[in-house]
Amino acid sequence: MPPLFRRLLLLFHALRYGARLIWLAAPPEHKLHWMIQLVGRVHASGRSGQSLHNVLPALGPLASRFAQTLAERPELAGATLHDAIDAIDHLETPLQPHESAEALARAFGQPLATLFSAVDLTPMRVGFAEQTHLARLVVPVKGHREVAIKLVRADQLQQIGDELALLRWVARWLEKLSGTARRLKLRVLAQSFTDDILRRFDLRAEAANLSQTGHHFDGDKRIVVPDVIWELCTAHTLTMQRISTLTTSDLPGLHAHHIKLAPLAAHIVEVVSEQAFEHGFFHATLDARRVRVSIEPDTLGRLVLAEFSIMSTLSTGEREFFVHGASALFAQDYGRLADLHRDAGHVPPDTRAEMLEAELRTRAEAHFAAAPEDRSAGSLFHYLLHAVQPFAGAVPARLATAQRSFHQAEMLARALHPGVDTWNITRGVIADIARRDVDHRGWIKRISRELPHLAHMLPRMPQLAVRYLQHEHARARTPQQNAQLIADIGREYRHTRVLLWACVLCGGALGAGTILLMW
Repeated sequence: MPPLFRRLLLLFHALRYGARLIWLAAPPEHKLHWMIQLVGRVHASGRSGQSLHNVLPALGPLASRFAQTLAERPELAGATLHDAIDAIDHLETPLQPHESAEALARAFGQPLATLFSAVDLTPMRVGFAEQTHLARLVVPVKGHREVAIKLVRADQLQQIGDELALLRWVARWLEKLSGTARRLKLRVLAQSFTDDILRRFDLRAEAANLSQTGHHFDGDKRIVVPDVIWELCTAHTLTMQRISTLTTSDLPGLHAHHIKLAPLAAHIVEVVSEQAFEHGFFHATLDARRVRVSIEPDTLGRLVLAEFSIMSTLSTGEREFFVHGASALFAQDYGRLADLHRDAGHVPPDTRAEMLEAELRTRAEAHFAAAPEDRSAGSLFHYLLHAVQPFAGAVPARLATAQRSFHQAEMLARALHPGVDTWNITRGVIADIARRDVDHRGWIKRISRELPHLAHMLPRMPQLAVRYLQHEHARARTPQQNAQLIADIGREYRHTRVLLWACVLCGGALGAGTILLMW
């Protein structure tokens, strides 16, 4: 179908069903009057945000509350979008078995019989524009014969792309016709929305996310990450090691396999905390469906994280702020936390430190007054980030996403085992990460980050020294100045020699220490 005709058709349906939705939302006894009033409210307001606030309550309390929540916590917009998509997974219709076979063969570029000895063409899981099949390889790869294949339904993905193209097209025309749309930067918003949706279906990126997470937790006995079968990963398929699992909500099944719930709940909090605040690479939409438990004999009871399509990252500065800010908050050192906010630029420079400190104290002290079993580290972290809002401040959205991901992990752990002490577990994990940041391991990590810069600077030192000496020689005009210059050169030579020997000794000591620690 031609792109322009497709866009016009989609626009017609959008307007048709949008108008029908507004008509059904109107009170049955005076629909026309209600719609005229609605249009009048939109037209009367000069500010689009205030207009939306005035109009939505007339549509119903659910729309009003949704808009109010996003206005107060904009960082939830992306997560809310993906939650909504996940909520309609069960409404999706999978491909028929023969269609699945054709789609898989087309994605792999060869008949299935050449790759697999058996393929279950009835998907074990159906998602939004995707489905997952189980298969057995003809030839094992990395020692794995049983695999899971995630297949993106190409036709449905094309339809989603067309609808997103329509959204961008409408946004572009609205910006041309409306000054309000230009102020709101609708094209940027539409492009961001498009990128966020299409990121769910980028299977190559998901395979890379899965592989990197496996690298981060390599050798960790608390978690198992499926291996990626890179030879069978394409634009429309992701093939990975199959691990038999149970959901964390399947308590009878977990008990039947003699899995202890208390350590499992603690591991959920520990792993998610380390994912976000040590590695800085974590699930942005963590929920119970993305945390499973292995029932394989070799990995029984270990966590299995799934769905690596929606991941987020923290920069080194953001990660260090959260770790040391949380440590200060647990220690009730509000002055230090206020300084961290100011140094990170989360509040305007003229913000008074004592006022910010008082706001942090007011919000957090109620948590410390509660009984240990009633304390929530996730709620405390919310105040850690959002106490700057009264001062016209804001934290990066990725920090808010990390806090939300941790809070969901904490709630999941408590649902799994109500007696788990998530407060002290989190406090211990954060303290360990902070300690590793400031001890010899942190020093070695920082030195390793500076080595590329030093590699470019050190070879230039002789050239810089020669230029300096030439400059000083040009300035010298008398024998006394020449003599002084020669004396300075001799002194700098001795200092340089001492510094080089010190560098050699320190480098040798650091290298020996690193080798001993690795042993």
